[in-house]
Amino acid sequence: MNQAISATAIPTSVVEISQTRKPRSLPFSLSRDGKRLRNIVGSAVSDFGMISEGDRIMVCLSGGKDSYTMLDLLMALQVVAPVNFDLIAVNLDQKQPDFPEHILPQYLEKAGVKFKIVESDTFSVVKRVLEEGKTMCSLCSRLRRGILYRTAKELGCTKIALGHHREDILGTFFLNMFYGGKLKAMPPKLVSDNGEHVVIRPLAYVREKDIIKYAKEREFPIIPCNLCGSQPNLQRAVIGRMLQDWDKKFPGRIETMFRSLQNIVPSHLADSKLFDFQGLAARGTEGAALPLEFDGGDTAFDVDPEIETLMRQEQSAVASVVTFTDR
Repeated sequence: MNQAISATAIPTSVVEISQTRKPRSLPFSLSRDGKRLRNIVGSAVSDFGMISEGDRIMVCLSGGKDSYTMLDLLMALQVVAPVNFDLIAVNLDQKQPDFPEHILPQYLEKAGVKFKIVESDTFSVVKRVLEEGKTMCSLCSRLRRGILYRTAKELGCTKIALGHHREDILGTFFLNMFYGGKLKAMPPKLVSDNGEHVVIRPLAYVREKDIIKYAKEREFPIIPCNLCGSQPNLQRAVIGRMLQDWDKKFPGRIETMFRSLQNIVPSHLADSKLFDFQGLAARGTEGAALPLEFDGGDTAFDVDPEIETLMRQEQSAVASVVTFTDR
């Protein structure tokens, strides 16, 4: 069967492109690092319920290191996962100048991956709408999203996989904090605004530097992301450099920051929509119930196990003296 699915109108029988089944082997050899990354992806998939039995997953492939790595690791996961799921790689050819149209079809045919190349001249639209010199990324992304959602529906896909990694998620968190005044990141799994699509990010736990290393090892035919000639998102670039700098100067900080996104304490923030500060009052008696969301009281950050032990010993000693005096 021809692995390429025509970019023309897709018949309703497209859901019969292939039966969902577990492949017996991979068309490439998975290294030790590759197996480690596969397991990390497997953890994220399990933690967030990204993939279910019988899913048909549209893997969005841009030709960059992240999406190539995502496709590889999802293919590797297919072989060992406890559920059966199907993969269809989709690339959107936006008619950017000098875009090498042959690279992805050749790569995907060789890899034995079912794929679809969607052609849509969004580049001309963006050039016509935006002033010269303006960053195209935001508008281009919105146009691309709509086309990919429509394609997923045409292909009968149940999930849409994007190649954002851990630093992308943290970068979005800081962008929203610094420039948007929100504590908001990039979720590993979400439902589209129209409620029709489930979007997953299998690389949510994967470090960018591990992706860079893996991409070099696999020698992916990388397609540059600046073919449109647009200036990069300068704010995101600044945040990216900040994270890289922190990772070099303070080993472990990136990991700790990412863990914080999984350990939210609404009672120690300031959003009254998430926590009932109005209804919060002294307990009055020992052991009285506190809201389930309440965590830590007034020991938000200054908790040290050794100090806590010393404090308990000191309190016990004081209590003994008071009891003796009362007699």
